[in-house]
Amino acid sequence: MNTDAHSLEFHLADEEATSELGARLARALDSVKSEILKKGLNIKLVGDLGAGKTYLMRSALRALGFEGRVKSPTFSLLETYKVDGFTVNHFDFYRFEDPVEFEEAGFRENYGPGRVVASEWTSKAEPFVPQPDLTITLKNEGEGRVCDISANSALGNQVLEVLKK
Repeated sequence: MNTDAHSLEFHLADEEATSELGARLARALDSVKSEILKKGLNIKLVGDLGAGKTYLMRSALRALGFEGRVKSPTFSLLETYKVDGFTVNHFDFYRFEDPVEFEEAGFRENYGPGRVVASEWTSKAEPFVPQPDLTITLKNEGEGRVCDISANSALGNQVLEVLKK
């Protein structure tokens, strides 16, 4: 793990390492639950198809206690999960033809207090999608992956501080 003031880099050798990072992310989210309940938290997920974005979120959701099926939102656009004390909304905007689809679909109502929103392919919904507190970038590297997590807000920095431990 490499660190600087507002970002962390993790080298993930395999799926087990990705699962462990998902569990760490879950602990970090749980540690800022009171802030999530007040303001919500937005996560921008970046990575090519198959980079592990949904796998990371599935691991975090499992660690948060969600026992149901966790699937990619590629075709449904949005998957919603109730976990202890808050809601996790997982978006995938890959299929958007025009960013205005975000507004027309009324997706903004899925952001805000009591919600963690993880969004893939946000570039297809900009400038309508709210700004992220965290940006998580996954890149395939050899047999494994590199995951960069950067904070874009004070709440994002709180999450990073917990992830450093």
